[in-house]
Amino acid sequence: MGMLSLPSFLSCGKKKDFSLSHEKDSHSSDGDENKERGNWSSKGDYLLSMVGYAVGLGNVWRFPYLTYQNGGGAFLIPYTLMLALAGLPLFFMECSLGQFASLGPISIWRVLPLFQGVGFTMVIISAFVTVYYNVIIAYALFYLFASIQKVLPWSECFSWADEFCSKTRIVNDCNTTLHGEIIHANYTFVTSNNLTCINGTINYKPVQFPSEQYWNKVALQRSSGLDETGNIVWYLALCLLLSWMIVAAALFKGIKSSGKVVYFTALFPYVILLILLVRGATLEGSMDGIQYYIGRQSNFTKLMEAEVWKDAATQIFYSLSVAWGGLVALSSYNRFNNNCYLDAILVCVTNCVTSVFAGFAVFSILGHMAFVSERPVSEVVNSGFNLAFVAYPEALSKLPVSPLWSFLFFFMLLLLGLDSQFASIETLTTTIQDLYPKVMKKLRVPVTMGVCLLLFFLGLICVTQAGIYWVNLIDHFCAGWGILFSAVLEIVGIVYIYGGNRFIEDIEMMIGKKSRLFWLWWRMCWFFITPVLLTAVLIWSLATFSRPYYGSVPYPTWGTALGWCMIIFCVIWIPIVAIVKIVKAEGTIYERIVSCCRPAANWGPYLERHRGERYSHIANPKKEKEHEIPTVFGLIY
Repeated sequence: MGMLSLPSFLSCGKKKDFSLSHEKDSHSSDGDENKERGNWSSKGDYLLSMVGYAVGLGNVWRFPYLTYQNGGGAFLIPYTLMLALAGLPLFFMECSLGQFASLGPISIWRVLPLFQGVGFTMVIISAFVTVYYNVIIAYALFYLFASIQKVLPWSECFSWADEFCSKTRIVNDCNTTLHGEIIHANYTFVTSNNLTCINGTINYKPVQFPSEQYWNKVALQRSSGLDETGNIVWYLALCLLLSWMIVAAALFKGIKSSGKVVYFTALFPYVILLILLVRGATLEGSMDGIQYYIGRQSNFTKLMEAEVWKDAATQIFYSLSVAWGGLVALSSYNRFNNNCYLDAILVCVTNCVTSVFAGFAVFSILGHMAFVSERPVSEVVNSGFNLAFVAYPEALSKLPVSPLWSFLFFFMLLLLGLDSQFASIETLTTTIQDLYPKVMKKLRVPVTMGVCLLLFFLGLICVTQAGIYWVNLIDHFCAGWGILFSAVLEIVGIVYIYGGNRFIEDIEMMIGKKSRLFWLWWRMCWFFITPVLLTAVLIWSLATFSRPYYGSVPYPTWGTALGWCMIIFCVIWIPIVAIVKIVKAEGTIYERIVSCCRPAANWGPYLERHRGERYSHIANPKKEKEHEIPTVFGLIY
């Protein structure tokens, strides 16, 4: 008495299935193979959505920054190896899983009920990331609107600037020769007496570019730290609201509407990148930037450092968006016999080529900036955020017709962010659709709007004066170890518990029989190389953990503790769901665990005509009583 009664579908191995009403909703159409869930209107919709999801803001700012930080062109060697050994195998696995069962990131774990908590972790982390990712899109919107004026507001030290604002370096003091003696003197004294500084003895004042002060003082109104929350920055809040309105408008019909929007949001950034590359290549000093990025200054001795390989693995992992749940969600709307193998290779190669291409566009401009400011390229950029909102805007402000180039750049950032955000929100709505299909069929638009509105309110903390610290904190913790941990469990669960060879047979049901030689590389990666690499990166990341900083500002102890609490909240569902599954199973402890390590009775292709002999045992769907779908544990099948 008084105890919460758990639903029967929490049990492992019970023969349960869920039917969907055959009423059409906006997610499906007459030409769809799967009338219940719907399919992509065309192959192009799917591929561009996948490219848009994988190619995001990190391709424009994080990859170029890591490249020149880790030896320039030499970094492309570990980057390419990590693509082949870790990124592509996981990408192909997730695309195949989603397409095979036509299920979202939580329901897909009918394949291995004990590990269904991994799906929870993926979805929760995706929710956290969507909160701060749209804040970054709001930053791009703010700069986009600020670019629509004759003079860019960060082109000079205007009224908002302080005494440290300067477009050039300012000499503070130096050594000079006076009456035959070497003295150390203030630069004002040196110039007033027509003296000259001795080479190598000049000390410069700590100055900031106008764009840096504009970013901190105007755009962010940045406070001193996480402890000082301050007020909500109203114009950033409005930009955040607008960005969520754009996302909601693009997704109001699910994949049927977002699949059309991505034709613009995924393709037009390439046009802008090409324009910026051509413009940048014509500027003085551009070759210095490109040589620093990938040229004669490449430092191959960096390949001996473990940190370089860790950075390459991490960048590939996050750039391809594996283990976030989005790849499973988007692939679940494919037709059963779609060639997911070729899709995976095409999207992964496109993503990596885009990163390299973006590097040329970015560093041609930064080389010009270094030339104009008489600073080495290595001193122009020190972080991804500074590259996007400080260094690049500063460089653009020096060009003729600077508002045009600034508008194009931030419009590109906006588009790159939006199509990644589309897929992340689609991950959440796909999860809701799999769990509450009747609700989504009737109320898809209100549910989608409600999700966007909720995430908007959650993101308001990120547009306060301490907002950038919150953005950095969530990114540092939630988009880090939790995803790596989920990926390791995902590949171990599928390959070693469900069975790698069984999984290969599932894929062959979709793309046709392949030779043993064809699968040799994938077996090597799935069974050994990829899990070992991911585990090594995870352990290395944890072992080298240090107190997080934003720039030079350290996070308070409670901020670091809050970060750990966020990541614990994300991953705690893995053991919780496993325990619930075991408790609901029947038999001894060993028998219960074994039962939960077997695929659920309703695991297999979604449509009966695709099941063949291997999955002929799956019962035809029967309607489930609505009262069996609870409010608290309704997420656990």
